[in-house]
Amino acid sequence: MNGVARSIVSATWLRERLAAPDSGLVLVDVRSDLKDPAWGRARYLDGHLPGAVFADTDRDLSAPKTGTNGRHPLPTVERMAEVFGRLGIGPDSVVVAYDHVSGLFAARLWWMLRYLGHGQVAVLDGGMDAWKQAGGSLVPGEETRTPRHFIAKPQAGMALGVAEVEAGLAGGAHLLVDAREPIRWRGEHEPIDPVAGRIPGARNHLWKANLGPGGRFRSPEDLREILGALTGDRAGRRIVCYCGSGLSAAHDALALELAGIEDVAVYSGSWSEWCADPGRPVERGTP
Repeated sequence: MNGVARSIVSATWLRERLAAPDSGLVLVDVRSDLKDPAWGRARYLDGHLPGAVFADTDRDLSAPKTGTNGRHPLPTVERMAEVFGRLGIGPDSVVVAYDHVSGLFAARLWWMLRYLGHGQVAVLDGGMDAWKQAGGSLVPGEETRTPRHFIAKPQAGMALGVAEVEAGLAGGAHLLVDAREPIRWRGEHEPIDPVAGRIPGARNHLWKANLGPGGRFRSPEDLREILGALTGDRAGRRIVCYCGSGLSAAHDALALELAGIEDVAVYSGSWSEWCADPGRPVERGTP
C-alpha cells in the first residue's frame, strides 16, 4: 500500500485504507489519563478502532521513574525497539497513532518512532472524535499483532538529555520552546511539579495553539506563520521542545514538522527532570 505523505492523516483517509485488503497498517491506540493510569486501557477494551493495538503511555512509552529523571522518562533504545516489535511494527509498517485529545499522547509515539528512524508514522488528526464523525466503527476487546523485528536507527540530535540541554544553554546552541500553559511558563502557578518556572531563555508555545476547530491541526501555512514568528530569529540554533514531562513537547515537534521547520529536537525529561536538581537555573516572569 502507499505510505503516509504527511505526519498527520484524516479519518477519511484512514477509513479508505482500512477498507483495502492487506492494508498493512498498524493502528496504535495511545489513549491515556495522567491522573488514572488504568483509564486508557479500560477505554481501549470498551471500544477501539478496528485492528488497533494498545500502547500504555506509562509502561510502554516511558521508562521507570527515579525521582530525578522526570515524569515520563524516555526508555532506552533497546526497550523502545522491544515495545514496537511487540506491537507488530516492522521496517515496512505504516503506523497510525490516535488518542482522544487531539494528538497529545499520539504525538509521543509518533516522535519516538521518528527518533528511531521509522519514517512511515502519522497521527490521526482529530483522534477519536474525528473517527466517530467520519462514521468509523469501534471494536471491543483485546487485539494483538504478530510480533515483528523492529530495527532501531536512532537519529542523531533528535532526542536530547539533560546534560546536552545544559551544555546548549551555556553555549547558546539551542532555542528552547516550552509547550506548557503560559501561567506555568511564567512561573506564576505550578500545579504538578515541585518548582515553578522555566528553563532560562525558553519561549512559550502552548501545544493547544497548534490546533484549530474540532481539535484538528491548523494548516501548514498557519503553523508556519505562527511558529515561524516564534523561531525565525534562531540563527542556526537547534529548536529544542520541552514541556512538563515530555508529552506535549512532542506535539510541538509535530507541529514544527508540519510547518516545514527543520532541525528540531525534544528534551524528553523536560521541566520535571530539570527542576529536580536545585542547582539548575530557573527563570520566571515575562521576558
